[in-house]
Amino acid sequence: MKISTKGRYAVRLMYDLALHHTGDWIALKDISRRQNISVKYLEQIVRQLSIRGYLKSLRGPKGGYQLARDPGEYTIYEILELTEGSLRPVACLEDEVNQCERYHECPTIGIWEGLGKVIYDYLSQITLEDVVNKARERGRNDFVI
Repeated sequence: MKISTKGRYAVRLMYDLALHHTGDWIALKDISRRQNISVKYLEQIVRQLSIRGYLKSLRGPKGGYQLARDPGEYTIYEILELTEGSLRPVACLEDEVNQCERYHECPTIGIWEGLGKVIYDYLSQITLEDVVNKARERGRNDFVI
């Protein structure tokens, strides 16, 4: 599994919004400057996150973006799953009930199920709030992931 630029930038965008989670609207140009990501790329990502209810937006000169929930309620897994699609290590694990005709005789299925569980367990336990707190512990309020 390889996380694309889109997934990494989505995490950075959400981190930046969590770091500046004061109730004020945050302009994409400010996030762009702090995270060194083009506004055009951020526009693609915020559109996807807004449609799914992860962000609130306000148009106009005083507008911008805010997290729709508290930073502690967003996991890195859900952000990546939204932007990357399935984080399952093999295609046959993507369905709720495995449809592979070789599932019951597959000698390697346990490896892939185990890896999928490790990925899920690890990324689901890390929240945006955790990332912000870790950055602050390191004395980096401008921390770029």
